[in-house]
Amino acid sequence: MLITSSSELAAVCARLAKHPFVTVDTEFLRETTFWPKLCVIQLASTAEAVAVDALAPGMDLTPFFDLMVDPAVVKVFHAARQDVEIVWHLSKRIPEPLFDSQVAAMVLGYGDSISYDQLVQRTNGTQLDKTSRFTDWSKRPLSPAQIDYAIADVTHLRDVYVKLTGELQKRGRSDWVAEEMRVLTSPDTYRQEPERAWERFRSRVRKPRELAVLMEVAAWREREAQARDVPRSRVLKDDSLFDIALTGPKSVEALGAMRSIPKGWERSRDGMAVVEAVQAGLARDPRELPPIDKHRPQSQSQSATVELLKVLLKMVAEKHHVAAKVVATSDDLDRIAESDEADVGALKGWRRELFGDKALALKHGKLALAIERGRVTTVERTPAVVIAEA
Repeated sequence: MLITSSSELAAVCARLAKHPFVTVDTEFLRETTFWPKLCVIQLASTAEAVAVDALAPGMDLTPFFDLMVDPAVVKVFHAARQDVEIVWHLSKRIPEPLFDSQVAAMVLGYGDSISYDQLVQRTNGTQLDKTSRFTDWSKRPLSPAQIDYAIADVTHLRDVYVKLTGELQKRGRSDWVAEEMRVLTSPDTYRQEPERAWERFRSRVRKPRELAVLMEVAAWREREAQARDVPRSRVLKDDSLFDIALTGPKSVEALGAMRSIPKGWERSRDGMAVVEAVQAGLARDPRELPPIDKHRPQSQSQSATVELLKVLLKMVAEKHHVAAKVVATSDDLDRIAESDEADVGALKGWRRELFGDKALALKHGKLALAIERGRVTTVERTPAVVIAEA
């Protein structure tokens, strides 16, 4: 069923709101824009499934946004971040309560970032037809094949949701998924603030002067990309942005002398704006800049600790049938090796109970790794007692 009018959408959303959960998916385009262009919305309850033409003339999506924040209805997505970002951008509201089947699958050990079609295959035994995956969803009219493809994404998700929630309850991991949903339902996850655009490159700068220029130029690029609704690279490529931060060209001529800047671009309106941003960065008070992440090479002992932590992580993930990626990242392991007080996810909540405490015990010699019947296992170590001679 294809919904093409606001009245139809309102009626559908009223019916869906009577169910404990709805499955949701979207089709959008983003290759040539900064903001995703919403084309189709798919919704399903246990009683019906529809596709909504978000580009239909006069379509008012308010009933859909209202449904997304209905506290009585769980909204089920797979790999929800981009879909939630769309809802946030268009309505400044976030779907909640939220369930992400990809996160739940990772918690249950189906693998790191499992795709939707793979998850459907493994849970329902169904092979999905993905021939319409890369079609142009902005062209109208939508073909029957496109509509069938779109609706299939939410009808199979119903069965996936039921199976995963059953497994989570059986294994006592529902709270694990709920903890992960806090990040996906936080507005901070989706805000695109120009003043914070520099943070994507913070690990690449080493000097206050570089950081000051980076902050100004990155903020300018972000504002331009948002205002023009084009990808950031259409305004200024990442490599050029970083080169400008390193060299700090104070004039149009200095900007034009850079190899990463296209010939003649420095004389454009954008080129002049970049020079102004550079000058604003150089004028910043270094004492008011954020601290620079100082890269410190790992010592041999830290490197060895990280390697042992990797083995421990793999062992724990296999033993408890959970994806290693959702327990701890490579950065988590590096930071744990450096500090017991590292502010990382692996040392918080259920991750600490599952892995973090063992990681610290291994780091301090209270836990050892051993091979037993061809499998890695842990052995608690008793500290040696030193007896002083009389």
